[in-house]
Amino acid sequence: MNEGISELIARRLRELRAAAGLSLDALAHKSGVSRSNISLIERGQSSPTAVVLDKLSSALGVSVASLFEAGEAPAAPSPLARVADQPVWQDPASGYLRRNVSPPGVSPLQLVDVVFPPGQRVAFETAERDSDIHQLIWMIDGAMDITHGDTQWKLAAGDCLAVQLNAPIRFFNPGNRPARYLVALTGARP
Repeated sequence: MNEGISELIARRLRELRAAAGLSLDALAHKSGVSRSNISLIERGQSSPTAVVLDKLSSALGVSVASLFEAGEAPAAPSPLARVADQPVWQDPASGYLRRNVSPPGVSPLQLVDVVFPPGQRVAFETAERDSDIHQLIWMIDGAMDITHGDTQWKLAAGDCLAVQLNAPIRFFNPGNRPARYLVALTGARP
């Protein structure tokens, strides 16, 4: 990738907002994120948190992973995503690290590799979405407490949880070492 992650998010957010036909004010109203914050993100002058990215992606009807894609795919997108070209982003609030693994524009399935620091939490409170997004969370290492709506699961290495993004979802690493898991998403609008 030739651009930094802030520039990638900025460009992609502008593209998705334009494709949805939304002004800054309309996206602010729909997402609950202030107009000034969206403007700063779109100019690459703010590092949004995972919670802000979730609100914006929900308002745009896409997955958070879509905010890290290159955007318009070439006529013949490559089925290969080299590790050096996979966008990596760190949440400034919790420190969790996410890598978009899947090649953009090739499949309706998106894969995201997450490393979640010990003792940290992230709560995505957005429940309503314009599209049905389903995800599988497969624990590779460590443990996570995941709450979807009012139901909580304790996941250990090897466990896999299937949830639809139709209720608030909260992630917590109760351990004393980083947890690593793979998220597979499908159903987001391209």
